[in-house]
Amino acid sequence: MNIPEDLRYSSDHEWARAEGETIRVGITDYAQDHLGDVVYLQLPEVGAKVDAGASFGEVESTKSVSDLYSPVSGEVVEINADLENDPQLLNRDPYGDGWICVIRPSGGDLAAVTMDAAGYRELTAG
Repeated sequence: MNIPEDLRYSSDHEWARAEGETIRVGITDYAQDHLGDVVYLQLPEVGAKVDAGASFGEVESTKSVSDLYSPVSGEVVEINADLENDPQLLNRDPYGDGWICVIRPSGGDLAAVTMDAAGYRELTAG
C-alpha cells in the first residue's frame, strides 16, 4: 500500500497536501483499494463551504457508496472535472491525477486535525 510521506491523512482515509494558501484533497490508496472499481463521484461545487469532518461528496464503486469527508473547514476553490468523465482515475492514481478538490481553509492547523504517514500506516495496519 502506497502512503506518501509528504501528505497528511484523516481517519476517514482522505489525504491532504498543503499548496501555499490552499489544500489539495483526495482519497488514499487504502480507500480506493477497499472501494473497488469507482464508477461515479458526486463532487462538491466550486464555492461550496465545507466543514472539517463533514461530508462534501460521495464516491460510488462496484462494492459500495461512501461519503467523502473534508479534512479542513473552508471553501472549495477547484474540483477535478476529469473525474466526472473518468472516475477510475481515483483507482489508477489516487495521489496524482485522481485528486478530488482544492480547498481554501478558513483557519485551523492542518497538522492538528490530520496525521502523518506513520500515524496513517498505524491506523490502516489493523
